[in-house]
Amino acid sequence: MRIPASWLGEFVDLPDDVTVEHLHEALVRVGFEEEDVHRFELTGPVVVGQVLSFEPEPQSNGKTINWCQVDVGESEPRGIVCGAHNFAVGDKVVVSLPGAVLPGPFPIAARKTYGHTSDGMIASARELGLGEEHDGILLLSSLGLDPVVGVDAIELLGLNDFAVEINVTPDRGYAFSIRGVAREYSHSTGAAFRDPALAVPVIEPAETFPVVIADDAPIRGKKGVSVFEARVVRNVDPARPTPPWMVARLTLAGIRSISLPVDITNYVMLELGQPIHGYDLDTLTGGITVRRATASETFETLDGKLRTLSPEDLLVTDDSGPIGLAGVMGGAKTEMSSTTTNVLIEAGNWEAVTISRTARRHKLPSEAAKRYERGVDPAIAGIAASRVAQLFVELAGATIDPLGSSWNEAAAPETIDLPEGFVDGLIGVPYSADEVTDALTMIGATLESTDTGYRVTPPSWRPDLTDAPTLAEEVARIVGYDRIPSELPVAPPGRGYTREQQLRRAAAQSLAFAGLTEVLSYPFVDEAAFGLAGATQAIRLANPLDPAAPFMRTALLPGLIETAHRNLSRGLTDLALFEIGHVFLVDGEYGSGPVPASGAYPGADGVAALDASIPPQPWHVAALFVGDAVERQPGSPAVAAGIADALAVVHQLAATLAVGIRIEAGSHAALHPGRTAEVFAGDRSLGHAGELLPALAEQSNLPRVVGYVELDLDALIELGAREVLTAPIAGFPAATQDLSLIVGTGIPAGAVLSTVIEGAGELLEHATLVDDYRGPGVPDGSKSLTFALRFRAPDRTLTAAEASAAKAAAVALAATRHAAATRE
Repeated sequence: MRIPASWLGEFVDLPDDVTVEHLHEALVRVGFEEEDVHRFELTGPVVVGQVLSFEPEPQSNGKTINWCQVDVGESEPRGIVCGAHNFAVGDKVVVSLPGAVLPGPFPIAARKTYGHTSDGMIASARELGLGEEHDGILLLSSLGLDPVVGVDAIELLGLNDFAVEINVTPDRGYAFSIRGVAREYSHSTGAAFRDPALAVPVIEPAETFPVVIADDAPIRGKKGVSVFEARVVRNVDPARPTPPWMVARLTLAGIRSISLPVDITNYVMLELGQPIHGYDLDTLTGGITVRRATASETFETLDGKLRTLSPEDLLVTDDSGPIGLAGVMGGAKTEMSSTTTNVLIEAGNWEAVTISRTARRHKLPSEAAKRYERGVDPAIAGIAASRVAQLFVELAGATIDPLGSSWNEAAAPETIDLPEGFVDGLIGVPYSADEVTDALTMIGATLESTDTGYRVTPPSWRPDLTDAPTLAEEVARIVGYDRIPSELPVAPPGRGYTREQQLRRAAAQSLAFAGLTEVLSYPFVDEAAFGLAGATQAIRLANPLDPAAPFMRTALLPGLIETAHRNLSRGLTDLALFEIGHVFLVDGEYGSGPVPASGAYPGADGVAALDASIPPQPWHVAALFVGDAVERQPGSPAVAAGIADALAVVHQLAATLAVGIRIEAGSHAALHPGRTAEVFAGDRSLGHAGELLPALAEQSNLPRVVGYVELDLDALIELGAREVLTAPIAGFPAATQDLSLIVGTGIPAGAVLSTVIEGAGELLEHATLVDDYRGPGVPDGSKSLTFALRFRAPDRTLTAAEASAAKAAAVALAATRHAAATRE
């Protein structure tokens, strides 16, 4: 929310020398966040001038310039070159003299151009920062002004004002108005607050304009409208300009000046927080009906787009059909135009969730919707409509018609019981009774003493005050957050990370220590991405942040591919990335069941029902390797990353989490069929490691060879040791032997290795595959697998005979299971 200082000063007393820093400090004190500062970035001298004469001078480039003599209140007129043609002799204009700086920055100096020395510049509205109009220079008569020549145009046009911008949290919609911010400034500084709503002469309709509320299908048990006010003004002069003070304030507030009727409705919205819509009365057919849209009904909004509506959308209609998307945007056929002379003013109070969903459904984040979805004061609608009518009379020469309508079914704010001592207990700070009552009275609440404390009625503009804790928060905010000590609570003894949390952190640290970089990617993917994991279904979100990515990921692969691609595009060619995160799996029916009412614990059954509606969300760990694992060095070539790096991650995690694994040839939808391994712990599959399909790598703009591994981290933790143990230091020497076995080429090396380990027994400390040979000396259809074996006994030095006996037992079991033969 942007707050022009001059506008704020109309409703609350500001210091004469008010500064940006003062306003931000005061508003931060009552819980707002400072965002930005906005000014008309120009400095003088910028003055009012009057055109005394001009001579058109055609140029060789086909352009015609005007050599003007302009009176700027000095002893002699100034000669100025001007390329615009929308003025005449006697017109008063804005002249930037040498030394001035216009927004851009654009410094003004006397300079020679088109054969003349131009001693200044006649400015357009855009050059002054007052809008986008640049078809000609700004004529002060178009703003209804006839000032004295030579006066300061910056002050005349309100260009010496500034605005501070604050962030308004969703629960404080009342602060989307100058009225609301002025009240908060008063709370912060104690300055006198003058409520602008009390200064508006309320207009009560003497004749009824027909309005029917026909919301027969309320959503979530709530009607879409609780207040509907209509007023009529006639004889509007469409030629009247928007006064410069209003243009300047709207500009600083971030609203573009369009026309006087539209500017008035926007001005009142900013002033009082009540969105207003004006209809060209002469284009309406019959009365107004408020109803829900029918399925597939269409409506053309002000932006010229034809929209297909949902039965949840709330409409304002006349006898011809829809004329407004309630609380969001009006219709094209009834908008106020340059020929509008009679206006129907509408001020409604629309249900927040209905407006929020409509705005998101149709991608129309309007200023009106932003206020309605946060809650608008239901008591301000009639006042705001009267204020609009008042400004039409003052600025557009209109007359107030007795025709109008007033419909109000807004519920009164519910009272809240605030027990004595509750605020102290919740906030942890002692507050006196006077501090509590004064703070709540200051925000507009009324209090009634009871036997146990107070019965509090919140003000109509604070729908966020719903229970005792929200009242306690207001007391803490108004009295001052500086009263709350900055002390960290003492952690209860005997707690800390759970085993699962400790092991997840251990897994992440082990990969980081191995040189991989941890990344976090979005869990939202498109349909093509969730298919990368071989999944045929994925969780689809009902209201996705990005409609192009409405699914929850079933694997970590899509995010790692996107991250790798982004880094490659920035010149980082050697990557070793890993991610630990949730994946979301489809397991039968899923989706939210009935949501329990807030304010009470739903009970064990209710919690169980909620848990049952949530799909499985296991933790996975994945790593992706691109480029070189070992850089090229003098005398040695680079070593490309690939399946070996993926398998190294598997072994690293297995060692870290103390999980016994075996690796076999496998298959995966995203991995190369000849270079894919499946990881097992017993008979349970933990995931896959390998290299991406070359076609997938090319499609993702990655190198041809990309190593990848993804494992079920929850399963690893479940199967691992209850504690991560370090291996004892060996006290006796090891005996090493090699074993070469000839087996059929169709037998996986991992299966043979597992058999060797099983057959060798407890004396075998370590075994690894060191060679896979196929060639001369090995029968056709066979391969020679060489294993390095390390034997050790915990209580003695092994003899060669003992090691050989263990090796022979391994050979015998391999011969039985795989028809293996030793290779001499």
